[in-house]
Amino acid sequence: MQKSILGWPRAKKQLIVVCLDIGLSLFSVWLAFTLRLDAFHRPEGVEWLLYAVAPALAIPVFIKFGLYRAIFRYTGMAAILATGKAVAVYGIALFPFIWGLYHWEGIPRSLIILQPVIFLLFVSSSRTLGWHWLAGSNSGSAARRLLIYGAGTAGAQTAAALSGVDHYALLGFIDDDHSKNGQSINGVPVFLATEIPETIKRLSITDVLLAMPSVSRKRRNQIIGQLQHSSARIRSLPSLTDLASGRITVSDFRDLDIEDLLGREPVTSDPELLARGLAGHVVMVTGAGGSIGSELCRQIILQKPKELVLIDHSEFLLYRIHQELLQLIAHADLTVRLTPRLANVCNFERIHAICRLHKPAVIYHAAAYKHVPLVEQNSEEGVINNVLGTLTMARVAIEGRVDRFVLISTDKAVRPTNIMGGSKRIAEMILQSLAANNEYPFGKSDCSIRASEGTRRTCFSMVRFGNVLGSSGSVVPLFRSQIAAGGPLTVTHPGITRYFMTIPEAAQLVLHAGAMAEEGDLFVLDMGSPVKIIDLAKQMIALSGHTVRDAENPAGDIQITFTGLRPGEKLFEELLIGENPLPTDHPRIIRAREDFVRWPEFSGYLQELLSAAHCGNSHLMQETMCKLIPGFKPKTVVIQ
Repeated sequence: MQKSILGWPRAKKQLIVVCLDIGLSLFSVWLAFTLRLDAFHRPEGVEWLLYAVAPALAIPVFIKFGLYRAIFRYTGMAAILATGKAVAVYGIALFPFIWGLYHWEGIPRSLIILQPVIFLLFVSSSRTLGWHWLAGSNSGSAARRLLIYGAGTAGAQTAAALSGVDHYALLGFIDDDHSKNGQSINGVPVFLATEIPETIKRLSITDVLLAMPSVSRKRRNQIIGQLQHSSARIRSLPSLTDLASGRITVSDFRDLDIEDLLGREPVTSDPELLARGLAGHVVMVTGAGGSIGSELCRQIILQKPKELVLIDHSEFLLYRIHQELLQLIAHADLTVRLTPRLANVCNFERIHAICRLHKPAVIYHAAAYKHVPLVEQNSEEGVINNVLGTLTMARVAIEGRVDRFVLISTDKAVRPTNIMGGSKRIAEMILQSLAANNEYPFGKSDCSIRASEGTRRTCFSMVRFGNVLGSSGSVVPLFRSQIAAGGPLTVTHPGITRYFMTIPEAAQLVLHAGAMAEEGDLFVLDMGSPVKIIDLAKQMIALSGHTVRDAENPAGDIQITFTGLRPGEKLFEELLIGENPLPTDHPRIIRAREDFVRWPEFSGYLQELLSAAHCGNSHLMQETMCKLIPGFKPKTVVIQ
C-alpha cells in the first residue's frame, strides 16, 4: 500500500494533506471547546464562525511556510520546526478573532492558547506518523538490513541521513559503551559490541556501517577484524563535514576496502620542513600521471610551490592529473603555476630543454616501468627506461644546477631476482656513485664539472619502499576486478608475502625524506609487517560481503586458485641490503648504508649495459647486471 501511495501524482498527495489539515483544524476546535467546557461540545450560533475561520487561516499560513512542499517520508527536525513556526503564526492570527468573540458572545478566551496547542500536536503527529508509516516500506525483504557501529553523534546524524533512503532499513546501533546497552536512538535499539555475531545473525543483517570518525586506527582495525568474519557487508562513513556540507550523500557511503585494514596511523607531518623544501620553488615530477607521481603532485601542490612541472610520456595520464590539479588549485584558492610537459625521460635533449626553460630547484623522479612480469618479458626496454631514464634525469639535474633530486625506488631492488628490481638497483647505484664522486662526469663535450670550482652540487637521494595499495599493476585492483566478476582470485603461491603501504602515506614520507636528505642518502620507509597475499585475498572477499569457497566451505561464493610463481618473482621481499641502518628524525624513515661501485669503474659497466639493451642482447645485459649487483639471479623461480 505504501508503494501505491508513493506512486500517486504530487498534486493528489498535496490535496489529501490539505484535506487532512482542514479536518485536524476543525477537530482541534471541537476538542478545545470540549476540554474547556468539560462536556461534549455541540456548536451553536457564532461558535460556528470559529469552525469556519480556523481552517481558513491555517491553510494559507501552511502554504506560505511550505508545509505542502515537504515530503512525508523525508520528514525530519527541520520540518517539525517549520510546522511549529507555521502554527505559531496561525495562533497569532487567530488571537484577535477569538478575543472579539469572547467580548461579543462570551466564548472562552482560554481557546486562544488551547486550540493552537492542540492543533500543533495533531499536525506534528500526522507528519511523524506519516513518516514512520511510509518509511516502514524500507523494512521489507528488498531493503538492505543495516546496523550502524557507533551510537554517538556521528551515528545519530548518519541515521537521520538514512531515514528517507528506500533501500536501507536501520535495525540497530552497535556501541562499545556498556552504559548505552538497551537504550535507543529515535526508537532504534542499541546493542553491545560483544553481541555483534549473534545480533547480525538474529536480525539477518546485510550491511554494517562504521560511523566512528574519531576512533583510533588500531581500534578501527580491531572492529573490522570482528566484523569481517560475518556475512555482512562492511561499509564506511564519509566525514561528517562532507556529509553536512551536502557534497556527499548517503549514496556515497563507500565499501570498506583493504586500505582500512592495512593502513596505519596517519603519518606525522612536519609542515615547516616540507614548506622549507617546496614552498616558493619550482618543482618537477617525472611520471606525474602514475600512482605515486600523481599523489606526490597532489601533496606538493598544497605546499604552495611557485611552479609544478608535470612530466609524463602518456598523454592520457598527463591530461588526467593536469585537470585534477587544476581543480585542486581552484578549490584551495592557490596561485601555483601548473605546467604539463609530454616527454620521455630517456630523451636528454627534450628533458634538458624543459629544465633549461623552467629551472626546477627540486626533481622527484618517479617515472619507471615497475610491473615485474611485463618488464621480464621486455627486459631491454625495462633497462633503458629505468636505468637510462635515471641517468638522463641525473645528468640534467647536474647541468641545470638542481638543488635536490629524489629517486623513487622499490623493495624489489634488494637482492633482485628480476630485471625490474635489478634495473631499479642500478638506478640507485647511479645516484650513489654520482653523489660520492669528487667531480661530476658530465658537461659539454663530456668534460667534468668540479665541485671545487664553486659549482652548486645537486643533493641526490633515494627513497625505497614496497607495494602501494591500489597502484597500477598492484594485486589489490586485480583482486577487486576478480571479485566483481565472481572470481576466482588468482594467487601465485600460498606462502607469498609482500609489504604494503597506502599511496598517500608513501608519498608523504617520500616528501619528508627528500626534505631531510643529505648527499647520497638512501632512505627506507617503515612498511610495518609483511602481509601474506592469501590472507589479503581472503580479507578482500570477506569485506565485499562474500565467503571463500574451499574444501571446508564448498558452498562459498568465491574461489582462490594458485597459479605458480612467475619468472623472477620471490616469495618475500626485503627492504635492506646492508646492516646497521641509521634512524632519522622521522620515526617512519630509516637511513640505509649500502655498498655501491665507484663511478670510474661503474660508468664502464653502465655503458656496456646500455649498449647491450639498445642492441637487444639480453644475455649480455644480464651478465653485466650480475657483475654490477652482487647476488643478482635473473629469472630465478623461487627464493627461499
